[in-house]
Amino acid sequence: MSHKEPPFTIGMEEEYLLVDRKTRDLAVDVPEALMTECQHRLKEQVSPEFLQSQIEVGTRVCETVKDAGAELAQMRRTVAEVAAEHGLAPIAASTHPFAAWDVQKHTDKARYHAIARDMQAVVRRLLICGMHVHVGLDDDELRIDLLGQVTYFLPHLLALSTSSPFWGGKETGLKSYRIAVFDELPRTGLPEIFDSYGEYKRHLDAIVRAGVIEDGSKLWWDCRPSARFPTLEMRIADICTRLKDGVAIAALYVCLLRMLYRLKRNNQRWRRYSNMLIQENRWRAQRYGLDEGLIDFGVGAIVPYADLLEEIIELIRVDALALDCLPEVEHARMIVTGGTSAHRQIAVYHAALADGADRVEAQRRVVDMLIAETVADL
Repeated sequence: MSHKEPPFTIGMEEEYLLVDRKTRDLAVDVPEALMTECQHRLKEQVSPEFLQSQIEVGTRVCETVKDAGAELAQMRRTVAEVAAEHGLAPIAASTHPFAAWDVQKHTDKARYHAIARDMQAVVRRLLICGMHVHVGLDDDELRIDLLGQVTYFLPHLLALSTSSPFWGGKETGLKSYRIAVFDELPRTGLPEIFDSYGEYKRHLDAIVRAGVIEDGSKLWWDCRPSARFPTLEMRIADICTRLKDGVAIAALYVCLLRMLYRLKRNNQRWRRYSNMLIQENRWRAQRYGLDEGLIDFGVGAIVPYADLLEEIIELIRVDALALDCLPEVEHARMIVTGGTSAHRQIAVYHAALADGADRVEAQRRVVDMLIAETVADL
């Protein structure tokens, strides 16, 4: 392989839910003028999502994690300003505390009509938002090789991002209920492992030729080679309510990829573990988030998340320095100390109940917290 280093450029996408400021419920009929004005201000960087109550933004190709964070801050501000003109607000959370999925309307676009027809009830339940991080890797073989290795770390990234503890007005007991909803769709979950780009392409072509999907954009794995860009796209994360937390996860991801690339350059590699084993950590991250640790398969035991994070930071320190994102990487410690959005949502909910609020009012207070945190520190 050539020793020319990949670009390791960054692109980030975030999906927000639009809520009614009075009721705190999801906006079912979002005015067309809202999307029109957002597109006027943000051009092609904003788009509708499957449901009308969702909106997606995406950065341009950024040289650094800092640049991506600055773009997202500006886009969050813009969406919030435009939404406010219509009595709405965006929340960066992967589920809404109490909204009913069965009253939502999907966006009137041919692609979404086709998905609704194909997926039926499982896609109608898709009242979830995520964060995707693209990292520029301009070599197809390298993308597939690093895909097989970075999969090990995907549960570690999910645990840092959790923001979906509620579903349909109930506390689920999971820190990321979004994962449970998304797993109902086909072609989701941990990515398949391939020995070469050619092998990946043969498998993809087999289902494309059969007419099941049009291209690789319908592979909704937790991490995938992007069908549109020369990137490896991380998709496992919940969307972080606090932008700094999302930027920290993006920094960890790009640095992990650079660390794995360095190993490869030195004829080394991260040990591959079966999806059966990694799936256990994925479940632990989905269920407990940071709270109960993950399995360290090297030592064969559950290790506290804070200890695992310190190991990762040391592994990638040289990469964080090279990519100018060490402060962003080290912010992950603040997430471990202060908790994720899921922790804060649950805390607000139980504090409201302890104050005498009923369940509905307690969940409205959670939405108020999400509205405020989505645009805090921008």
